[in-house]
Amino acid sequence: MASLKVSSVKLGSCGDEITMPVIGMGTSSHPPVDRQTAKAAILEAIKVGYRHFDTAFAYGNSEQHLGEAIADALRLGLIESRDELFITTKLWASFAERDLVLPAINTSLRNLQMEYVDMYIIHWPFKLGREMTGMPLDEDQVQPLDIKSVWEGMEECKKLGLARGIGVSNFTSKMLEELLSIAKIPPAVNHVEMSPAWQVKKLREFCKAKGIHVTAYSPLGASGTSWGDDRVLGSQVLQQIAKAKGKTTAQISLRWVYEQGVSMVAKSYNKERMRQNLDIFDWSLTEEELQKMSRLPQIKGFVFASLLGQHDLLLQIDAGL
Repeated sequence: MASLKVSSVKLGSCGDEITMPVIGMGTSSHPPVDRQTAKAAILEAIKVGYRHFDTAFAYGNSEQHLGEAIADALRLGLIESRDELFITTKLWASFAERDLVLPAINTSLRNLQMEYVDMYIIHWPFKLGREMTGMPLDEDQVQPLDIKSVWEGMEECKKLGLARGIGVSNFTSKMLEELLSIAKIPPAVNHVEMSPAWQVKKLREFCKAKGIHVTAYSPLGASGTSWGDDRVLGSQVLQQIAKAKGKTTAQISLRWVYEQGVSMVAKSYNKERMRQNLDIFDWSLTEEELQKMSRLPQIKGFVFASLLGQHDLLLQIDAGL
């Protein structure tokens, strides 16, 4: 079966133009999967047509599994060059210090068996202590991010060619304002939770006005995780639209995200669903369907204060996301 063609978006705020496939395959698993399962899923995804893969140091052995799978894909001839792929990884919050950024990206590159990543982003918008003893965290283990110094480290990653682009994740409008005021290289992307059930219109409008591309994580509601549920895939409104169009509920949600001008990271290890999740580009939603979706109840899934503790800093960040 032929692989599917995925649309791309140009990221112009990196200083040089980078093209990113608008659908990335996520590699975070809850609970974690074994090496062979992860590698088999990534190889299948490449066969189906995925060319953008999203990983992070914090996702257990995800970087290593992805690197090994890509090495296998090259040996098998599924791709001719690593350059055919777009790889995103992330700076973990325990390394969010100026002097730790370069060592952190170099660790990720060793894990991935790569000389560069296409996008390196600040994973969480605060700093965590090195020694975490369980959840919830003590307040002194969650500290404000020194945006200026950490971003200098991110800019160095780009200048050294270790990352083609740099960005952020879970940044509020206020944090982005602060970052833009000091950045020599502006962030290319802001990864945020977004789905028809959490539409983040104000933050999206702010990012668009500032030339920052938004990437949606949990576009299907993160069903199966500790913080996710079936508010997207179980939505009667989305199910009715899907039935009328002969599509899956997941396809309706992903198409809606795409029509907002947003890219997305979606994860499935099921071969058929992998293919379905890419098959969203040759049809569209009607104005009436979009109106119905605009009126869906809004419920955020990933809440920092619920996961890490009811600390003032986290409550402020959650309120802006």
